[in-house]
Amino acid sequence: MIRAMIFDLDGTLVQTERLKAQSYARAAVQLRPGDVSEEDVVEAFKDVVGLSRREVAVTLMKRFHLEEAARGHMAEFGVVSPWQAYVRIRQRIYRAMLADPAVIRDHQWPYTVSLLREARRTLCRTGLATMSYCAQVSRVLEILGLTDAFDFVASRDDVERGKPDPEIYLMVAAELDVAPEECLVIEDSTTGVKAGLAAGMNVIAVSTPFTRKSLHTEMLLPPDLIVDDPHLILDAITKISGSLGHNTMA
Repeated sequence: MIRAMIFDLDGTLVQTERLKAQSYARAAVQLRPGDVSEEDVVEAFKDVVGLSRREVAVTLMKRFHLEEAARGHMAEFGVVSPWQAYVRIRQRIYRAMLADPAVIRDHQWPYTVSLLREARRTLCRTGLATMSYCAQVSRVLEILGLTDAFDFVASRDDVERGKPDPEIYLMVAAELDVAPEECLVIEDSTTGVKAGLAAGMNVIAVSTPFTRKSLHTEMLLPPDLIVDDPHLILDAITKISGSLGHNTMA
């Protein structure tokens, strides 16, 4: 029986992954103007979706040879590592993007937002488990009108270990007072899928252009639980709910 649905945020409810990719790309171009293509960095970001901020920055710095240029900005930001300087430049760009509510509204995923609202309508418990930090999460939820859509919200600030560690999903389940096996996780990345599975939960992956290839290549889930066509998400939920003897969305 599915008693709770736990959603990821970035890439699942809102296309912030695209905005993050663009912010890393524009920061890379600032560091090496004329030598780095914004399009190439956005494409490379697909390989690091769901990883920690440090892992993303270090990977992109190595791939596009940004370390020397980033080192030159360490004193400006008062940091001790080149990757931190790269992240600070990227954060400045990303904050400017998030400052425009229209940008966030234009980048929401309507089908998963509708699924969240339907879950609330059917009195299913709902949770959010995101690797974004609390301030960003609060702003995005407020702009999308989802501040009261969750029974419990957990962000990167609340856990010691990020996804793919299951800590954040187990925390949300405990706060919802629902057993892990009675939870359905809605994710978009392989990192998030691994976290949900490691927590002993049922998982459906809703792919995006940034995660589709890795989700199918790594084969963490059966193909019918990887949703490439958003119109088929209820079919995947029905499959899981039916196999457990209960259709959550009925």
